[in-house]
Amino acid sequence: MPIAFCTLDIHLAYAQSLKEKRMVLHKLQDRLRSKFNFSVSEIDHQDLWQRARIGAVSISADSRSLRSITEAFVRESEAILGEDLVECQVEYIDF
Repeated sequence: MPIAFCTLDIHLAYAQSLKEKRMVLHKLQDRLRSKFNFSVSEIDHQDLWQRARIGAVSISADSRSLRSITEAFVRESEAILGEDLVECQVEYIDF
């Protein structure tokens, strides 16, 4: 039973308030949740205006399909965020 854990480090240089940052992150999270079977949440830098770390987790019975879905998730994240995405890390855990 494999699990995929993805972290997205984001820099929002244009954000001028926490409210503006939250609006951008909610749109991102909603788009990713609706398209992929991932649980998505902000996991760090909640008090900073221009930084964010998003965590996304998915589980599957098949590691091949999980890797394929995770790669698509990462590509979509890169397409949505563009230059705002600083770093993306993916870890797989097998039980």
